[in-house]
Amino acid sequence: MATLTEQFRQDGFLLLRNFLDKSVVETIYREAREIFAVQIKHVTGRVVDINNRDEFESAMFEFFEKDFTAFRNTGLTVQHSLSLHRFGVSEEIINLLKEVGLEQPVIGARPAMQFNSRFLSKDGSKHWKLDAHQDWRTGQGSLDSTVIWFPLVDAGADLGALQVIPRSHKTGLLASSTSGYQGGITAELKDEDFIQTEFQVGDLLIFSAFLVHQSGNNITRNIRWSVQLRFNNLAEPTFIERGYPMAYIYKPEAELVTPNFPTVEQLETVFASPVPAV
Repeated sequence: MATLTEQFRQDGFLLLRNFLDKSVVETIYREAREIFAVQIKHVTGRVVDINNRDEFESAMFEFFEKDFTAFRNTGLTVQHSLSLHRFGVSEEIINLLKEVGLEQPVIGARPAMQFNSRFLSKDGSKHWKLDAHQDWRTGQGSLDSTVIWFPLVDAGADLGALQVIPRSHKTGLLASSTSGYQGGITAELKDEDFIQTEFQVGDLLIFSAFLVHQSGNNITRNIRWSVQLRFNNLAEPTFIERGYPMAYIYKPEAELVTPNFPTVEQLETVFASPVPAV
């Protein structure tokens, strides 16, 4: 029987059932909804029950329509949630990476949380449904770069769970457009070569960054909440030879995002000495 490493190297991916502690997944999911709920109340005036999925996601759509800038910024803030980052460097994840062959794992890009729905799409954007692509193109790290993906909710074909082409990680870096979020593969691919993955909360997909994959088609009115983690291998020879290149560039805004902020009075309020308890 093939070991996890052998199967991973052969197929380019592993779908591990019930691998994750469901309480950890729920913590990440809950923190994201709590962050959104604050801004939903601020922008729409709605106090939503984050445990009522349809109610909460309806409020998400209203928030998106009423203040896209605030929605976008809240979405970016969710990427920095403590539970997400804590899990991304957990022993559970590090040990899994080593088991599939990454001798010395290192973070390839910040952990990412995605909340995909056609109702959270602007001006015909396809960010909610990515065409066939290889993640290595945007990371350009070690040749054994590895991606971990898992949903925060049960996700089957109807919700747009990932579709993958087994063993496509050995076909090389395929020609791709450079436009859009990822840049879709321009080489001819056969629809019948893709297989549809399906997940229950707790399931996890780990795959080579060279594996060809794409979003499924979320035909529901619900959001596909998911997490993606990317890693490189510091011990991989070509990664060493190339001087550990880093294709992701993070930089601050050149100008203040909120003009004329903060005032001295606002700072005095924040840093005022607390009133002693009587």
